[in-house]
Amino acid sequence: MEIEKWDNSWGELTESKMRERLTKEGYTVLRYTYQPGTVFADHSHPVDKKDTVLTGTFRMRAFGKEFMLEAGDMLLVRANTIHSAEVVGDQPVVSLDATRLV
Repeated sequence: MEIEKWDNSWGELTESKMRERLTKEGYTVLRYTYQPGTVFADHSHPVDKKDTVLTGTFRMRAFGKEFMLEAGDMLLVRANTIHSAEVVGDQPVVSLDATRLV
């Protein structure tokens, strides 16, 4: 797993451009806002999932590694991967939660 950064050649980072990019990759996309202090304990999903951040900072952990996602960052979490996540700092995280059947 590694963080994919928004490429400026794709244009300015906006919600609609991020959504368009994820949809073209075959993902179904939902928008969520997570408040400061939100924590997701270890869990997994039966589908591939790409967590993306539009604003705020999201810390994710998997495979003994820590990933800090900020605006424009995307992290592919393969199906059945045990991971956790939490909002870091005092700003809400606006995220596009993208899922794709395996």
